[in-house]
Amino acid sequence: MELVRKPIHYVREGKRTFDQFYLDEDYNVPDAKEDVQRIIQGTAEVKTEDIRLVENYVRIAGKVFFRILYVTSSVDPKPAVLEGKLPFEEMVYTENGEEDSFFIQNVRTEFSSSVVNSRKLSLRVMVELEIGRERLEDEETTVDVESDIPVYKKMKKINLLKVAVTRKDTYRIKEEITLPGTKESIGQILLSEVEIRKLDIRAGLDELLLRGELLVFCMYLSGEEKPDWITQTVPYEGRISCDGVTEDMYYYVQPSLEDTLVDIRMDEDGEMRILGIEGTLGLRMNIYEEEEMEILEDMYSLEKQCVFQTREAVYEELLMQNQSKCRVTERLELPELKDDVLQILHSRGSIQTEHVQNTSEGIQVEGILHVSFLYMRADDMEPYGSWQGMIPFSYLIECGGMTDNVCSNMAYHVEQLLVTLTGSEAVEIKAVLAFDTFVRKTVPVEVITEAEMQPINMEEMDQRPGIVGHIVQQGEDLWSLAKKYMTTVEGIMEVNGLQDESTKSGDKLLIFKENMSIL
Repeated sequence: MELVRKPIHYVREGKRTFDQFYLDEDYNVPDAKEDVQRIIQGTAEVKTEDIRLVENYVRIAGKVFFRILYVTSSVDPKPAVLEGKLPFEEMVYTENGEEDSFFIQNVRTEFSSSVVNSRKLSLRVMVELEIGRERLEDEETTVDVESDIPVYKKMKKINLLKVAVTRKDTYRIKEEITLPGTKESIGQILLSEVEIRKLDIRAGLDELLLRGELLVFCMYLSGEEKPDWITQTVPYEGRISCDGVTEDMYYYVQPSLEDTLVDIRMDEDGEMRILGIEGTLGLRMNIYEEEEMEILEDMYSLEKQCVFQTREAVYEELLMQNQSKCRVTERLELPELKDDVLQILHSRGSIQTEHVQNTSEGIQVEGILHVSFLYMRADDMEPYGSWQGMIPFSYLIECGGMTDNVCSNMAYHVEQLLVTLTGSEAVEIKAVLAFDTFVRKTVPVEVITEAEMQPINMEEMDQRPGIVGHIVQQGEDLWSLAKKYMTTVEGIMEVNGLQDESTKSGDKLLIFKENMSIL
């Protein structure tokens, strides 16, 4: 006899690790930049350049790119920007990771800077990130048996989630913004930020379809060195070739926007009134398909004894692929800003998850929404200021069928953020937090690994009674009884006049040996 096997591709995930580290550096103002009088606002972004396993540690190397908006200490103070980068190398302890691939997701930074003197700043960066690990494996699954003699087979139907495609790719976004007529032409860009908004990914035939928006904020000096700014959403859409993908597949995609660039371009009239927007959308993708298949669960023969070995294999079933949104609304009294805020120019937010727990109703997320905004002040000598704060939130991602044997992936970002003035010392914050969740349920299955035929002990068979009266016990079914008494399910049904295979505890059955005639 020979077992028929089929490989099932799946992603084996390891335990995720959360890491936090700090960078403290002194920064000397370049000679080409004017002296610093006061810092208005600073931002930082992390770019991971290398992640690898070094003995029992995951080495993460990259750079933190920072941008500082400040007021010059010149006779005529005006806003200016300092930019730079801080290299980092972080070693995170791990166990048994030789065969795993590691990746970074859900990165968050906190950046602060202070003036040591007009030519030197003190910088402090907190980086918080999640380190994931996974490996692509094949699970050999026995789906049938081939034999020269008749073999009775018990099959089990399972609905498997298997990996069809796993890959990394990038999509280059190139768009333009034309300044409205009410805005001054651009002389010099001071500050620019580009963020992902409303990213929607759909599977097509051998491709992934992308549609989303970029939120672009640009603060600049006009040709007459007058400060101005613009905030605008820029829609984009495109596609990425992905062989083997079909429209009915499921996916979990981790996006990241890197290498953003905002530059000045000339319009048809020769005026600098166009902003070129570029960015690289990095996509880390696991694409799955469902397959209903039958596996060989049990077998026996009436002519020989089937002896086989089993092992426990763990498969996955899809529980949920979901894109959900959490709305956060908060009114904050800010007496420290009383009569100080004339206009809010730009706001930004980030999500910090504090506690994620699986419940019977779904995934409960407890976290903090970090909010900061840049505003115009009533003071002409110091016309700009910034504020930052925290808003706690609680959100249930509803999912039925949650059990202990559930594993999930979750990516999140701030999809919308609006900060408005509500009086002289209060602001209202409205935010939409987007959670992309992919939930699977593990399904343990006993898989036959080896099997052989051995001769039946005929002496023992002859000693067995030809007719047996049996009272069905808890957990027994017609298959187990047929195998035990060397007969067939059909034979038991015929003798007892059964219309189907259903039985219950306490049922009384007559069971004949298969080779006996019914008198």
